[in-house]
Formats: sequence, structure tokens, C-alpha cells
Amino acid sequence: MALVSPSRLALLALVSISAFCLYKSRRLRRQKKLLLLSSSSPNPSRGKIFFASETGTSKTLASRLSAFLRSEGLDLDLVDPADYEPDDLLRETLVVFVASTWEDGGPPRNAGFLARWLEDGSADFRVGSAALAECRFAVFGVGSRAYGLRRFNAFARDLSGWMRGLGAVEVVRSGEGDVDGGGVEVEFERWSQRLVGVLKGHDSEEDVEAEESGVVDLEDIAGKGPSRRSSSSVLKSMVLNGEENGLKEMVTPVIRTSLEKQGYKIIGSHSGVKLCRWTKSQLRGRGGCYKHSFYGIESHRCMEATPSLACANKCVFCWRHHTNPVGKSWKWKMDDPLEIVNAAIDQHRKMIKQMKGVPGVNNERLSEGLAPRHCALSLVGEPIMYPEINTLIDELHRRRISSFLVTNAQFPEKIRALKPVTQLYVSVDAATKDSLKAIDRPLFGDFWERFVDSLKALYEKEQRTVYRLTLVKGWNAEDIDAYSSLLGVGNPDLVEIKGVTYCGSSATSKLTMENVPWHADVRAFSEALALKSNGEYEVACEHVHSCCVLLAKVTKYKVNGRWHTWIDYDKFHDLVASGKPFSSEDYMAPTPLWAVYGAEEGGFDPDQSRYKKERRHGAAALQT
Repeated sequence: MALVSPSRLALLALVSISAFCLYKSRRLRRQKKLLLLSSSSPNPSRGKIFFASETGTSKTLASRLSAFLRSEGLDLDLVDPADYEPDDLLRETLVVFVASTWEDGGPPRNAGFLARWLEDGSADFRVGSAALAECRFAVFGVGSRAYGLRRFNAFARDLSGWMRGLGAVEVVRSGEGDVDGGGVEVEFERWSQRLVGVLKGHDSEEDVEAEESGVVDLEDIAGKGPSRRSSSSVLKSMVLNGEENGLKEMVTPVIRTSLEKQGYKIIGSHSGVKLCRWTKSQLRGRGGCYKHSFYGIESHRCMEATPSLACANKCVFCWRHHTNPVGKSWKWKMDDPLEIVNAAIDQHRKMIKQMKGVPGVNNERLSEGLAPRHCALSLVGEPIMYPEINTLIDELHRRRISSFLVTNAQFPEKIRALKPVTQLYVSVDAATKDSLKAIDRPLFGDFWERFVDSLKALYEKEQRTVYRLTLVKGWNAEDIDAYSSLLGVGNPDLVEIKGVTYCGSSATSKLTMENVPWHADVRAFSEALALKSNGEYEVACEHVHSCCVLLAKVTKYKVNGRWHTWIDYDKFHDLVASGKPFSSEDYMAPTPLWAVYGAEEGGFDPDQSRYKKERRHGAAALQT
């Protein structure tokens, strides 16, 4: 047996002492930080409600629970786990978790340290399975089934397992809410009532187990509802998301109410239409949108619609704050495409009629607006998911209504099967796998492969194709080289580059005005990307008001030194009606000089009257 030299023993002892001192110093620093916060720290003698929250949903529910418990004489401290020392759990007697599940089934960032402490402790035999034997606990999980059952409320389930592994006693079975299935409110109220019953001693654990097999209606919770037996069928229909005859309604009552508050007109069970602000603007002669400047559409004759309110992404910059449903495949009741088109036009006309009498709207423009010539299938959701999308497009073209369709690059097989549309967009929200995951928050596990394959599918199209880039400062506005490499994958005719639109704060997005680029930033990015293409693309147009710039393929759209990004819509419809193959060059038209990049007008149509609001620009600006 080899002997260890005295010098080596001394070295080992020194290393051990150093490691111990390092551990102690880190612990002391953390304890010192906690002492500095002691004046606002929660009372260690009271129970705790922890909120593990990324977007704010769980924090809101935890605050609601705190108020409810207080009204029942149960006063618990509301705690952000980021400000809590996990070792203090050893002294707790009651803890409640309201916990969201974040990326890949893990914890939100504010609960990361606490989660690691619990996971490590439950797996370490030295800690012991009775470390939290004096602690009672309860967990409510907030997740989304759309991301798959494996990840649905995975963190909440892990919390329960770790707490039980350390000897804590679960007082009520964990609750699970689905933010995209419309069941969070029902489940949370139900779970909260059970928790109060147990904590006040009105119910036993056996009562709770029995109640799990029943169903409680929302009105029953408020004490106004019918008997539990009669309310069971009511809640079942709610939980099944409006299922009728084995088919689900995409738009639940909760989703419908939320979207209607935002101005959407819901059509049937899965479609919608809304009046765009640029439609209103051009009706009043105050300018059209960037599609008017870039492609010559008449904004006052454009209908913004979608045949599918559902989407396969939950983008951080979503205009609709994720009030629409999500899904990876069509699993809902399906409406007839002809009925959708008829209802969309009818609802659009009704909204146009409401503009009668508004200052600036004359009878000629109003009459034109009642007969839409363009349809932007980009309102919300993923239009290409609708199984009858080709029939719907045929119906639009039969009425000589152009089609601008936007897809989020998660359904390549749908792109390949798509009939010719006037202009086909693919949203290129990021140029790398990691940034795309962070920005789009896709449901598909193979989202990057689907994204790349969608670009390849775009390459095969003969009609006009567009990459749509939405720049978000601090997220995706610095990846010019990566974006440049993607140009060769899809070989788009055009590249729209737009600054993200700030839509206000919400629980689903952490974006602020700091993430919104200036038009100068968008111009600089566009010029740099064009330069990277080695002359294949040039900056063709801009619309300063929309903070939007257009790159176009030089060999196609620059004819004898003049840009031809506009569309001959009558020619397009004639080509579609002929049934013969055609390409994007067959229906292009010259771009007016006022829309060309660098023009004094900045993409504003000189036939329109420029109007600036005094509250935004000051009285002096009204003179321009």
C-alpha cells in the first residue's frame, strides 16, 4: 500500500480548508444580503405563498390567492423565491407554490435557485427524507398542454416530488391549469376553495380526494349555482373547450370575449376579421400602409382576416398578447371556406359603413371601401393551418381579391401544397436556433428543422415570395451575418425589414420601448444586409411612418434602372384565371418615385394629406 507523503497531506488539507472557506464566504455574503433586506422580508413565523413566474400569470394568481386567504382569516406572506434563502424552508410549517413551467419543462428564472436547492436536497441522502417533516405544502401549476404532455406543468410536478422527498406533507392534491385551454380560472378557483377548506379544518384529506372525482361549476364556487350533479355537465363542456359531437370549438367563450374586446369580429368557430387602422387612414385621405407604398395596394380597400385564429408559436412581440388559441395541428370543428369568405366580407363592409360621417371620409372612398380588392391573411394565428386554405384562396381570387398570406414557417408541407397567392410571406423572426426559440417560443420540438424546411419550400414557389423580418433590439437585430446566410436558403424575391411595434405591457411579453428600433436603425440594418448579399439585393423602398424598409432582388425587379415592386393586380387575376403557369415577373409594375428608397416623401403618397397629431408632435409640427 502506497504511503501519502507529508507534503501531499498538507496540500490536500490546504485545498480542503480553502474550499470550505470559499463556501462559507459565499454563504456569508448571501446571508448579509438577506439581512440588508430584512426590513421588508416576510415574517418567518407565518406561512408563505411562493410565485414562480416568468410572464406574470403565476404572480397574479398568487396575489389573488393571498387576498382570498386573508379574507378567510388565513394570513400568509407573498414571496418572490428570488429573494428567499432556501435554507429557511427547514423552519417553515406551511408553504404554497403557484408555479409556472418555463422552457423545456424547467422553472421560471426567479425560482431557479430554489429549484436547484430542492432538487439537490431531495437527491442527497445526507440531507435526509425527514428534513421538511414539519412542513405542510400545496402546489398549483400553470402550464400549457400545447407544448406536449411531457412538459405540461412539469416544474409544478417536480416541486411536489421534491417536497415529498424531503418529508413535507402535501395537504391537497396539486392543481393544474392550462393557459391555452381556457381552464386556468376554473381550476384555480376550485383548487383554492379546497385549500381553504383543509387549512381551516372544514375538510379532511379524504374529503378532498372524494371531491377530486366530482366537478364544481364557477357559479357553484360563488354560492349561486345549482347542485354539484347538475353543474358537472356544465363544467365538462367548459373543460372540453366547447366540444360538440366530438369536435372542439377553436374559439371558447373566454377567447371570444377577449378578442371581441380588441375589436375582432369572430366568424364562425375559428376565423376572424378586423378593420386595420391604415384602412381607416386611407378612407380619410391620410395615407396608406407600407403595402401601399411597396406594392400598390389600396389600403382603404384592404380586408385583414384569417381563417385560423390558432398559431403554433407564442411570440414575445405578439400584437394580440396570446389571447388566441395555439396548436400544432388542426383539431377543431371546421367551417366551410365559402361561408368564411362571405361572412368576412359582410363583417368588413359593416365596419366600413361605421366610418360614414367621420371627418375626411368622402362618399367615393367609402363606396370603394365597401368593395374590398385585397385580403391580408395575416390578422392573427396561422392561416395556412386551415385545411381548406386553397379553396378559400380560390374563392378570393374568383372575386378578383388579391391574397397576401403570411405563414410563421412551421408548416413546410402546407407551403408546398399551397396554390399560387399574390404574395407569400414567411416570418423570419430570428436567424439562429437559440434566438428563434427565445423570440417565437414555438410549440414544436423540431421548430428549427421546420423553419429551415419552410424556407426551402419557399424557394420552390414561382410567385412573389417575401421574408418578413421584425427587428427587436437586444433580441435579433445584431445577427446580420446569420440573416445573410438564410437568404440563399429561401431565395426570396423581397425582404421586408420592420421595427417591432410596441403594443403595451402584458403578462406574456417583457418587451419595452427600449426594444423598439428607430427608423435609422432599420435603415442601417437593411443597408448592411443588402451589402452582405454582394449585389443580389438592394434597398428598394421605405415607409418611414411604419419604420419599414424593403429589399428587392435586383435581377428581377430593377428594369432599366427603375424598380418594379408594385403589382399589376388585374394582370395577376387574369393569369390565375388562365390556369397556366406563371411567375412573379409576369405581374410586376413600376414603383412610383415617391416610394423609392431615399425619396423626399419617405414612402408617403403625395396624393394623400399628411396629418400629425398635436399631442405627439407639438403645435409646430402641424405646419409641416
